[in-house]
Amino acid sequence: MHALGEAVRGRELTDFDVYVGVSSGALVAAALANGLDTIRLGSTYIRDEETLIPFSPGIPLQPAVGEFARRVASLPGALASIGRQYARNPVRNAWPAAVSSLERILPTAVFDNAPLERYLRAAFSSRRCTDDFRKLRSRLYVVATNLNTGESVNFGDARHNRVPISRAVVASAALPALYPPVEIDGQQYVDGTLIRTMHASLALEAGCDLVICINPLVPFDVSRSRTRRHINLAEEGLPTILGQSLRALIHSRMQVGMASYRARYPQADTLLLEPDRHDATLFFANVFRYSGRHRLVEHAYQKTRSDLLLQADALSALCKRRNLHFDVDILRDRRRTFSTAARERSARGRRATRQLREALRRLEGMLPAARAAG
Repeated sequence: MHALGEAVRGRELTDFDVYVGVSSGALVAAALANGLDTIRLGSTYIRDEETLIPFSPGIPLQPAVGEFARRVASLPGALASIGRQYARNPVRNAWPAAVSSLERILPTAVFDNAPLERYLRAAFSSRRCTDDFRKLRSRLYVVATNLNTGESVNFGDARHNRVPISRAVVASAALPALYPPVEIDGQQYVDGTLIRTMHASLALEAGCDLVICINPLVPFDVSRSRTRRHINLAEEGLPTILGQSLRALIHSRMQVGMASYRARYPQADTLLLEPDRHDATLFFANVFRYSGRHRLVEHAYQKTRSDLLLQADALSALCKRRNLHFDVDILRDRRRTFSTAARERSARGRRATRQLREALRRLEGMLPAARAAG
C-alpha cells in the first residue's frame, strides 16, 4: 500500500472518502481512516517501539486460556454421556457415541482476541484518533459475519455505528478455529470473508468513482514458481493445505465479485492489487514468526513497485482520468527502500517542526511592537 501511495500523487491514502475493511484488512482500513499512514503502520509492524502505544507480537497470539479451561471443565459430563450411550448398546454405539460427545469439548479457538481489542481501543483512543465510527472524517465500514444467521453486517452504517471500532475490527478478523466469535449486542460475529471476499460495493454504492482493492491472499501456483527446489504442497503439512484451500476459495469468489463490479458500476474505476501467484516468499511466510518482519515488508514493498512499473501505462491513464499523477520515476529508483521512505517522512516532519518553531519565534518577536502600536 505504501508503494502505491507514493507512486500516485494528488491524494493521500489517509484522505479517502470511504474505507471498507474485511478480516485483517479491517485493522488496516480503520488505521487509515484514523489518519495513521502506511509508514506508521509498516514501522509499527517492523519495530515495536515506533508508536506511543508499542505493539508486541504477543498481543494477537495469546492462548485462549479461558476457552481451554471451559472445555476441560465439560470433560466429565462428556465422558458420562459416552458411558450412558455405551451401556445402552455397547457394540453399535461405542465409536459414534464417543465422537458426538467429545466434539463439544474441542476448543473453538486457539488464540484470545481480547488483548488485540484492548490494544486497538487504546490506540484509537489516543491523540488525533477515535474509536467511534461517528467521529471519523471519512466513512468507515467494517464487515463481519453473524454466526447465528450467516449474514454479513456492515459495522459503521447507520444501524451499527455505535459499536466501537476496536470491537468491530476484532469481530471482522475472528477467523474460526483461530479466534473465538465476538459478541456484539447479543449476537456472535466471526470473520467477514465467510460471506464475500471483497465488499467494494459499499464504496461504489456510496458514489466513489475510484476504488482501490487490496487482496493479499492468492493461491500459490507451484508450476510458475521461480524457486529452484521442487514443491509439492501435499507434502508441506496440514496448515499449508488448508491455507492453499482457503486462498483458492477466497480468490475465486473475489474474481466473480470484481467482474460484477465492472458490469454494475461502469462509470467507476476499480483497481485491484494482489501478489503474484508464483511468489513463494509471501506464500510460505510464517505469519506467526516475527523475526523476519523487516525482510517481509521490504519484499512486499519492492514486489509491488515492480508490479506497478509493469502496469505504468494503464495506471498513468487511470490517474489522469481522476486528476492524479502517476510517478514513474520514483518506481524506477532502484536505490529506494521502505526504510528510505520512512527516513524521508521523518526528515519532512523535522523540517515542518523547525519551520513551525521559526514562525512562532518571529511571531513572538512581533508581539511587543504590535502591543506598543495598539
